[in-house]
Amino acid sequence: MSKSVDWYYHRKNCSSCTKMRALLDARGVESNEVVIANKVRFEADEAVQLIRKSKRLVGVKGKRIVDLKLTDKSVTDDMIQDIAIGPSGKLRAPAIRVGTTFLIGFHESAFDDFLG
Repeated sequence: MSKSVDWYYHRKNCSSCTKMRALLDARGVESNEVVIANKVRFEADEAVQLIRKSKRLVGVKGKRIVDLKLTDKSVTDDMIQDIAIGPSGKLRAPAIRVGTTFLIGFHESAFDDFLG
């Protein structure tokens, strides 16, 4: 049985998104819902609301990997925005929701446990 991700947000002509798509394809991971960032944009507050529906956020920004347990009351919206929001003020791509975990950015080994 193939593994799948619940939600996949990507942008065309994005090198990290291209790498993520290649990784998903190589592992036989299907996407239940695909949202193209060039067509649908999430403002910072919308992105935080979307992410807060998950229990965990794993984000990659440059070489930094951040793992936040969103059930921890000390995790602020600003902490989420620091990981999830790009310079445009919108949700960064690629972003994936798998189960109760939200992944942002691309780092193959950091996402191994989530993508099979």
